Amino acid sequence: MAVSYLQIDNLTKSFGDLVLFENLSLGISEGDRIGLIARNGSGKTTLLNIIMGIEGKDEGTIVWRNDLRVEYLSQDPQFPSDITVGEVCRCVRRGNEWVVDETKDRQEVLTNSSELTRILSRLDITDLEQKVGQLSGGQQKRLALAHVLIDNPQLLILDEPTNHLDLEMVEWLEDYLNRSRSMTLLMVTHDRYFLDRVCNRIVELADKQLYTYRGNYNYYLEKRAERISAQQAQVDHAQNLLRKELDWMRRQPQARGHKSRSRIEAFYELEQRAKARYEEQRMRLQTRSTYIGSKIFVAKHVSKAFRDHEPAKVILKDYNYTFARYEKMGIIGANGTGKSTYLKLLLGKLQPDEGSFEVGETVRFGYYSQDGIAYDEQKKVIDVVRDIAEYVLMSDGSKMSASEFLKQFLFTPDKQYSYVYKLSGGEKRRLYLCTILMRSPNFLILDEPTNDLDIVTLQVLEEYLQHFGGCVIVVSHDRYFMDKVVDHLLVMKGNGELQDYPGNYTDYREWKTLKEQEAAELAQGGGATKSNTAPVSSSVKPKTQKAPKLTFQEKQEFQRLEQELPQLEAEKAEIEQMMSSGTLGAEELMAKGKRIQELIEIIDEKELRWLELSEKVTN
Repeated sequence: MAVSYLQIDNLTKSFGDLVLFENLSLGISEGDRIGLIARNGSGKTTLLNIIMGIEGKDEGTIVWRNDLRVEYLSQDPQFPSDITVGEVCRCVRRGNEWVVDETKDRQEVLTNSSELTRILSRLDITDLEQKVGQLSGGQQKRLALAHVLIDNPQLLILDEPTNHLDLEMVEWLEDYLNRSRSMTLLMVTHDRYFLDRVCNRIVELADKQLYTYRGNYNYYLEKRAERISAQQAQVDHAQNLLRKELDWMRRQPQARGHKSRSRIEAFYELEQRAKARYEEQRMRLQTRSTYIGSKIFVAKHVSKAFRDHEPAKVILKDYNYTFARYEKMGIIGANGTGKSTYLKLLLGKLQPDEGSFEVGETVRFGYYSQDGIAYDEQKKVIDVVRDIAEYVLMSDGSKMSASEFLKQFLFTPDKQYSYVYKLSGGEKRRLYLCTILMRSPNFLILDEPTNDLDIVTLQVLEEYLQHFGGCVIVVSHDRYFMDKVVDHLLVMKGNGELQDYPGNYTDYREWKTLKEQEAAELAQGGGATKSNTAPVSSSVKPKTQKAPKLTFQEKQEFQRLEQELPQLEAEKAEIEQMMSSGTLGAEELMAKGKRIQELIEIIDEKELRWLELSEKVTN
C-alpha cells in the first residue's frame, strides 16, 4: 500500500462573495505525479499556497506525513537581492520568500553547491558571483527551480515550472523528472506534452470541486469527454422528467392539497436539477481580420548585434527573407539567441545596424508581448476595453458591444465590473489577448503567448490561429502549441546563425535527433570515417539529393488550394455578372470593383503557389 504524504479534507476558500472552491478533498501518496488543471481564476495557485501555509483557508484540514521533505516552486520566487547566485544553496523557505540559513551543515552546502552549479548550467545561468538582484524575473524563476531540485525532496510542488524555459530546457526538465522516479509531484502547468509524459494522475479543478483521473493527459481528455457527456445526459433526463411532472402538477389541483405533498417537493428539487443544465463555457474568437495585400514584409541584408559587452552578441547577420501571405512561422532557439529582438526589429521598436525591413502598406500588426502591458490596476475591466472601442467588428460583419465581446473571453458581468487588480495573472493575460484581437489585426506577432494562459484558452487560440485569415509569427516554448499552429520554423542558433525548417516542432526534433545519432555513429567509427564522411550540418535544410517532395504541411496546402481556386473563380464570375447586369448603384459598383481587384490578386498568388507545389507532386 502506498505511503500517504498529504491528505486534504473539506477545504473551502472564498474571497468575499466569490467562492473559489468548497469541500475539496485530495490525497497525495508516494509515487503520485499529479498535474493540476483548471481555468484561469479558478484558484490553482491559491490552492497550492494554502497547502504550503502561505495563504489561509476558510474551512477544512490539511494533514502532512511527519518529517516529509517538501519543496515548492512558486510563480514569483523571492530571494534576498544582495546575495550571489552561488549563495542561494544556503537559502531556506520562509513562507513565499527565501532567507539565508547560516546554520546549514557545511558538507551539505558544498554538496548542494556542486549540484546547483550543474543544474544551473543546464538552465543557462553560469555566473555564480552575480548578485541575485541583477537577474531578470525569468532567471530568478530558473534559479528557484534549480534550488528546489538540489534538495532532492520527497514531494515537489511546482507552479508553472516551464515558464521562462526555452525548449531544450523544458525537454531537459522533463527528462530529469522522469529519471527521478522516487520524487512525488504535484504541479500546475499548461504544457500538455509535459503533462502527458511526466504525470500519472490528472486532477481538474472545475465547478468548485476536484475531478481525478488516474492516467496521463491523453487519458484525462478521453475520460473528461465521457464525464461531460454523462453530466449532459443526466440533465437531459431530468428535463424529460420535469416535463411529465409539470403536466401532472397542472392536471391535479386537488392532489396538491394533501396526499401528494412529497411528490410536489420532489418536483421542485427536479426543477432545480433541470435548470442546472450543464453548458461548458467556451471562449469564442470570431474577430474580423482586415484585408492583407500580397506584400507582407521583406528583410534586406539585416544585421543586428549588441556590442556593450565582449564578445558582441550577434542576433542577425546579413539576413534576407521575403514573408508570404498567410504564412505561419514559429521561432525557436535558446534563451538569449534573439527571438524577441527579431520581433522588435520587424515591428520597428528596434533599429537594425545595417539593412532594413520593408513592411507592406496593408499590414496591420497585432503584437502580444511576453512582458504584457501595464494596466491601470484601479480601472474596471469593461473600461479597459471601452477605452479602445465601444463596439467590435466580427468575422460575419456584425458589430458586438464591448460587454458582449468580453463575454466571449469568459469575463462574466461581475468580472467586467471588477477592478483589474483583482484579476489573476492568467485573467490579465486573457484580457490582454482580448484588447489585441478587438483591433482586427491581419498579422499577429505572439511572443510567448502560452505563459499564464490556461489550457482551454490555449485550445481556442490554436483553433483561431489555424483559421486566421492573415499572417502569424509565434515565439513559444510550448511544443504542443507550435505543432498545431505553425507551418515552418525559424531556428535561431546564436551568433547570427539561422535555419529555416519546413515543418512543425515535432518534425524538427525528430530530424535533429536523427542527425545527432548519425553524428554519434560516425564519431564512433574512427578517424578515417570521420574525415571522409562529415555529418550533415544543422544549418542545411533537411532534403535529399533528389527533387524535393511535398511535406505534410505542403500536401495540406495543395489540397486547400485545389478547393479554394474554383471557389474564388466562381465568386469572381458571379461579381462580374452582377456588375454587367445594370442593376447596381454607384456605391455597390465601387464595392464590387474593389472586391474584383482583391480576387484577381488572391487568385494570381494562389495559382502561382499551386504551380510551385504541383511541380513537386509530379517529381
